Amino acid sequence: MEEEKQYWTLFFEHELHPRKMMHLGLQRNSNTKPSSRTTSQPFGAWLHGKVTEKYNLNEVCGKAAAKGEDKFCAASLESMMGFAISKLGKNVKVISSSFDKNHDEYSVEEVKKVGEKAVMCHRLNFEKVVFYCHQINATTTYMVPLVASDGTKAEALTICHHDTRGMDPIVLYEVLKVKPGTVPVCHFVGNKALAWVPILATKESCFA
Repeated sequence: MEEEKQYWTLFFEHELHPRKMMHLGLQRNSNTKPSSRTTSQPFGAWLHGKVTEKYNLNEVCGKAAAKGEDKFCAASLESMMGFAISKLGKNVKVISSSFDKNHDEYSVEEVKKVGEKAVMCHRLNFEKVVFYCHQINATTTYMVPLVASDGTKAEALTICHHDTRGMDPIVLYEVLKVKPGTVPVCHFVGNKALAWVPILATKESCFA
């Protein structure tokens, strides 16, 4: 879905700096160089190994957690909040991205480090509302203000994974030419996902 295409944009943590051009989603121009760093495989595939395109709720929520991951499927706001509190404590807040669906290319304005702990909750495409929530070890969360060429603003919730041993080796090589477990890998998070973070960790520090 268009709203979720930001999951497909992968990049290195050292590339996260002001004036860096970021290309979102799949390439429309076959002649474009691979600097877009995108993959057609969904978030769960490149992070936890390949998944089938057609799956049901039990296959997603009943599957064992990946190494270094604590997961939970939440069918209500209360249960989602309860899982976040169990991992982060009671003093938490929610942050999310605000991408414009009509723009695929942005320039980074600044990089705001949120903290080292977060619980991510991804909206699943089922008839009833279900969020796939998980906490993964060795991650850093950023909020990244972006601007398109026409001045349109966006806020990109960004997750950088420092332990990439569980990521799909085929996807990592195709997109970034690296092997799992070698360098930190980052990705934007789409508008439909939420990040629960400790309030004390939201004193943002900026990269100049």
